[in-house]
Parts: sequence; C-alpha cells; structure tokens
Amino acid sequence: MSHLKDKYCIVGVGETEYSRGSNRSTRALAVEAVRKAILDAGLKASDVDGMLDYQGGDSTLAPHVAPDLGIRLNFYMDVMGGGSSTEALVGLAMGAIEAGMCKTVAIYRSMNGYSEFRIGGTGARAAQPVRGLDLAQVPFGMRSAGQNFALTFMRHMYDYGTTSEQVAHVKVAHSKHASNNPKALLKERVTVQDVVNSRWIVKPLHLLDCCLETDNATCIIVTSAERARNCKQRPVYIMGVAGRVSKPRLDFHWAHGPISRVAGYYARDIVFGQAGISPDDVHVTGSYDAFTFTTMLQLEEYGFCKKGEGGAYVSSGIIELGGKRPNNTSGGHLCEGYTHGMSMVIENVRQLRGAIDDSCPDGKHTYDYKQGGCRQVRDAEITMNLGWAMPPLGSALIMRR
Repeated sequence: MSHLKDKYCIVGVGETEYSRGSNRSTRALAVEAVRKAILDAGLKASDVDGMLDYQGGDSTLAPHVAPDLGIRLNFYMDVMGGGSSTEALVGLAMGAIEAGMCKTVAIYRSMNGYSEFRIGGTGARAAQPVRGLDLAQVPFGMRSAGQNFALTFMRHMYDYGTTSEQVAHVKVAHSKHASNNPKALLKERVTVQDVVNSRWIVKPLHLLDCCLETDNATCIIVTSAERARNCKQRPVYIMGVAGRVSKPRLDFHWAHGPISRVAGYYARDIVFGQAGISPDDVHVTGSYDAFTFTTMLQLEEYGFCKKGEGGAYVSSGIIELGGKRPNNTSGGHLCEGYTHGMSMVIENVRQLRGAIDDSCPDGKHTYDYKQGGCRQVRDAEITMNLGWAMPPLGSALIMRR
C-alpha cells in the first residue's frame, strides 16, 4: 500500500466531554462528535458520504447517526471491535475512497463506558454468555483485560528484569501531560511511589497502572489529499497504516511464544515500509495505554528501543514533553479519558497542526514544559499511533504535516 502514501488526509477531528456520567445516549454523543469534526474540517454535512464506527454491542449504528446530521451515505460499515480499531478503520476509509465507493468518511466511536457498559468483569459485561475468545480466558478466571494481559506483563518482568517502578513512569509522564490539558478527566500529577503504592488489581497491575473508564464520543474525518487542500485546517497526511495485525493465534495467545511478544512485532514492518521511514524519524508517539505496561511493550516492539529495554526506555524521560519522543501528550487513556484509541489519533492530528489546547496564553506556545503549561511539541513533523486490542492484536498509523 506504499502507493497510497500521502494520498489521503485527516481533515477534521471532534470529541465530546470526557465524563463519568454523560446522562446522554450514545446516539446523541456520536452526533455531537461527528458534527464537531465536520465543522472542524470546514465541511458541510452533505460533503460526508461515508461512515465507519466500531463497538462491542454498546453503541449506536452509523445509519442511525448519519440521518440525524442530514447525511446520506454511499458507504458505511458498523465494525465489531475496540482497541486497535481506529488505525485499521483509517485504512478501510482510504480503501473505500480509493475504490470509488465514497469521497469523505467520518469514523466515530461512541460509548458510555462508565455509566452504562463497563469494559471490565462487572455489570452488563459480566452477564454476557461465555463464547468465542472468552473460552480461552473466562474458565481460567481471566474475565477482565487486566487479568488476560497479566501473563504477558509478568513474563516480560521475568525474562528481562523489568520492574513496576520503571513502568510506573508511563503513568507519571501521562499525568504531567494531562495536568495541562483542559479536556483531561484526571489532571493531578502522580509520582512513581503513588503508582506502586496504589492497591493491587491483578499483579503486576496496581490501580494507577490502569486506564480510566469514561463516557464520550470521538470522531475523525478522512478524505483525499486533493479535497483536503480546500478544507479549513492544515491537512495531516497519512504516510502508512497497519490494521488489526495479529500473532499466529488470538485465543491462548500465550501458547505461541515468546509470551511477552505483542502484535506490534508483526505490524512494524508493514507500517514503516509503507511510510518509508524508521522509528528514529518519529517525533511524537501515541500509544494505547489501557495499562502502563501496554505502552511499554508497544514502544519496544515497534523498534523505539531493543527488546527487553522497554522498562529503561519509558523511565528515561524520553516519553515526557521535553524529551526526545513524547508519548500521549494529552494524558491518554490513563489520564485524559478512555476512548478505545481514537483520542490519541486526535491528539496527534492537533500536534501536527500546531494547535494543541493547553495553558499557554493567547494560544502562543512557549514550549516551556516544566512551568509554562505548554503541551505543543516544537516542530513536530511526524507522529505515530500504536493501537492495541490485546497482546496478540494491534494496529498502527503514521502521519505527517
């Protein structure tokens, strides 16, 4: 797909408030997020003729959201899935436009992930029958994501000597970034000791190693580079995408080693090959931080450091604003809000536009990351998003100014 490099752009982004009680339907949330993205792009509703969304039985379908906005669709798909879907659906949107099925695609995710359908092993999720991939997890007491992923995390600690204190630096960095993000649900900065002293959820995960649960909707709009030139915002060009790449098996994924290997190992050659760059060329990363450990593992597998050195990498200061390669400059899922991955793409789009919302006076970025409250990365040219669904399944997206 390297022939599609720079041929498509993200031209609009939008989101609702990140809350723990929206008191609204997922339909209403989706309509707000899509409308904001359309306005952000400077488009009319009639300019959008394609729609993609993803969910796990907890949202509202595209053919219900579109007419609420006055959109008639030439193409749509409602996709089952959560984490790693955003990047994959960007690729599907490009393919749909390339095939002539539509011209401009809105991709959204809408969820009441705290007040209604919680992702862990409680509430509506716990009442579901055991089927599919759950057969590899639930009979063994692995109902929640943390329980399922813990095998991978613990094996990395065993094989490479990775410590909880090292990985806690992910939460520390993201909390610093969120402290200057007006949209973030949690703005309080934390320390390594705060993380490791918080209560156990399932080893090696403490409470503060785990992401938030929130109600929200998010949206991005994809169109051709040719059409993007007439949009309101600076076009953000898509250099490469890898979608829903998997390990040799998804169920009992720990049975196909190495146990600590995650899907980014297989996706990296695809996405970097399309983009024609290497990890050293990336200025900002946005990694799926369902847990502190997921960020560490992804950064390692995509080649930002050597295998086994992820703990040292994330604890070195590299991933903080002011470091060599800041990660999740919004605070991510650990601090801003949980969106199943789309908010990190939105953040990187804004980084490439030079339009991050922070504490800088009059919108003039100071690039003072210690005292000035700035979140804008100076001269950010290339960003990369690392999507995660579970250890054996992931996606990736590389964008440029």
